[in-house]
Amino acid sequence: MRRQAPLSLGPAGAAIWQQPLEAARDAAKIIPTKPENSMPTRNQAAVDFLTTRRSCPAKLLKAPYPDRAQLEPLLTMAARTPDHGKLEPWRFIVLQGAALTRLADLAEPAGAEAGIPEDKIAKVQTAFASAGLIVAVISSPKPSEKIPLIEQVYSAGSVCLALVNAALASGWGANWISGWAAYEDRFLQPGLGLTAGETVAGYIHLGSCDSTPPDRPRPNLNAITQWVDQ
Repeated sequence: MRRQAPLSLGPAGAAIWQQPLEAARDAAKIIPTKPENSMPTRNQAAVDFLTTRRSCPAKLLKAPYPDRAQLEPLLTMAARTPDHGKLEPWRFIVLQGAALTRLADLAEPAGAEAGIPEDKIAKVQTAFASAGLIVAVISSPKPSEKIPLIEQVYSAGSVCLALVNAALASGWGANWISGWAAYEDRFLQPGLGLTAGETVAGYIHLGSCDSTPPDRPRPNLNAITQWVDQ
């Protein structure tokens, strides 16, 4: 078998060849990669945020509210959520201005027809009437033989938390609200145009929050955690 003649590097190449590996990488502009099994780099800022994150009560949210250019990155972050099967069983409806007034007005007749207690109707009316910006995260399950309905609903819930955290991390106040207006068809169909099988996983209220949100008692980890090793 004929052997191929060795490649001539030339003076510059020979000099690089003799340099340490790190210098050769720099000269060739090769970025070293991590071993396949290496752990991701610790992001301490993210750890600190997740350890101390607190939603801002909706009643404390006020103008200015995120505009479209500020909101779209938050929605992009929220959409990076676990989604088994890549079905995207959720979508967003951004509510502001006259849409919030319309939904506040719809709460009374829709709630009364559905037999909702008056105090709960009034609470929903206030929530929409006093808001400046709400993102309705719609749970919209897709037909699938592999991915059960419950997993798709869980994914929509994950989007809600992701949106809240994206807003908080970006310096906005945020709060996740649900209630009867999230699943009552008499409200959802005329108010949001939802189809059969769709519900609201959460109404995410967004805005500015000047005051530090009060913390609340957190779960006792020992009371809610079971360690199983066999």
